Amino acid sequence: MRKPIIAGNWKMNKTAPEVQSFVETIKGKLPKPDQVEAVIGAPNIFTQSLVDLTADLDVKVAAQNAYYEDSGSFTGETSPLALADLGTDYVIIGHSERRDIFGESDQDVNKKAKAIFRNNMLPIICLGESLETKEAGQTSDFVAGQVKAALEGLTGDQVQHLVLAYEPIWAIGTGKTASPQEANETIKVVRQTVADLYSQEVADQVRIQYGGSVKPDNIADFLATSDIDGALVGGASLEAESFLQLLGAVQ
Repeated sequence: MRKPIIAGNWKMNKTAPEVQSFVETIKGKLPKPDQVEAVIGAPNIFTQSLVDLTADLDVKVAAQNAYYEDSGSFTGETSPLALADLGTDYVIIGHSERRDIFGESDQDVNKKAKAIFRNNMLPIICLGESLETKEAGQTSDFVAGQVKAALEGLTGDQVQHLVLAYEPIWAIGTGKTASPQEANETIKVVRQTVADLYSQEVADQVRIQYGGSVKPDNIADFLATSDIDGALVGGASLEAESFLQLLGAVQ
């Protein structure tokens, strides 16, 4: 049985006082960790404070990006070694905003995944197609290709512990969303690709989230499907009460 994982991706939002206020609001209100894994992905400048503020809470901390080298002359980048030293649990990589705005390639994502594992953290690897790809009927082939590229060189044991997040680009922050059935079918393709690369056992273990305009009023429909194991949530995770509602949707 795969434990559901709900991860908030705050993107480039919040100030230090707002981070503290958020954590104060969720204290004592989080569901039991055996029911759902709660993750907060804050801007990397808040990683240390978030780790400290949530030390006694049942919530994991995710960074929003990391470089694939541990140190060196890479101005403006974030070291995975340094993130691990802070106590970071997860690192979100391959988000469409990173791919589209900053030109990250599948190969970059793969190298980052290896660096994250090298430093004893877990990657949340984002996948997803554009509207053009969807309308051309190429979603399955495109997403399967992203999975193969992202996982190249990783072991089965590593893959069954990481998290994959299917986020159709056309649904991120647009108010549009794939239907639960549509999302589940694509996530089945993702899981089958993992099975083909590794084994059915590995595929049955890996958790796959859906992301794309997920809100408290629609998350339960996605979680009710056969293959969706949680959600990577942007805007609806910014407010503490909304984040708690998302977690509370897990039955």
